[in-house]
Amino acid sequence: MQIESLKVFCDLAETESFTKSALINHVTQSAVSQQISSLERTFKSLLIERSKKKFRLTREGQVLYEYSKQMIQTYDSLFHKLQEVKDIISGTIRVSTIYSVGLHDLPPYLKKFLKAYPTVNVHIEYRRSNQVYDDVLGNIVDLGLVAYPAQDTKLEIVPLRKDMLVLICHPQHPFAKNKSVRLKAIDGQKFISFEPDIPTRRATDKILKDQNITVQHAMEFDNIETVKRAVEIDAGIAIVPQGTITQEVSKHTLAEVRIEDAEFYRPLAAIYKKNKVLSPAMKQFLRVLKGPEK
Repeated sequence: MQIESLKVFCDLAETESFTKSALINHVTQSAVSQQISSLERTFKSLLIERSKKKFRLTREGQVLYEYSKQMIQTYDSLFHKLQEVKDIISGTIRVSTIYSVGLHDLPPYLKKFLKAYPTVNVHIEYRRSNQVYDDVLGNIVDLGLVAYPAQDTKLEIVPLRKDMLVLICHPQHPFAKNKSVRLKAIDGQKFISFEPDIPTRRATDKILKDQNITVQHAMEFDNIETVKRAVEIDAGIAIVPQGTITQEVSKHTLAEVRIEDAEFYRPLAAIYKKNKVLSPAMKQFLRVLKGPEK
């Protein structure tokens, strides 16, 4: 019996999916089934109830999961501690990030990290916010990068920084001639929005509701790039993170307007699963993310 088999079993117990467990461990579903069968023969116990449609561990399976989890954490701690003793920063970091952070906020920090630690491979996945949480909780990735981090007892949250939100419009829009506008000015305007389940949309909706402001949601999208394209064709105005529009403002395809009587900021954070043993590379990656770009 190897530690890898116990890890596969723990991943299966947590994801309740042979497909996801196989994906996490870079093996086939058949290999997962074979390793579970091997564990059952070793312990002479049924570990998973296969007679029901819903995934469920047996009592023996639950005991094996609890002890295996401790063993894997101890093994990971030992492995990473030996890396620290040898001053080794290497390996792979799997990151799931929302589009706006991954495309605009992350690149300078990633460049700085890779320059300092060239032997580390950072694999980036661009996902919707809810999918980032699923990836982290399902052990598919090591770290997640999100805005407006949701509190969860299964997650550790590492605050990074606050991102200013600004109003954007077409360069020929009446707002474009102003450096700033009052929030009340957008009442009744056509608005390009994120989809309702996107955290930035929920936060913006709350601010507008608190100020008794109503907008016309002309279009709704799930990512920042499409929102910007819609504003560029003058389909409406939008409120977006300032760091995501630098290129468009410099090319004069979008106009940036500050909001006078309100400070819009969205908090950014890194998340990882509670009790996860961070490798030296992951610790250094988080250190770089929390620091200045240069």
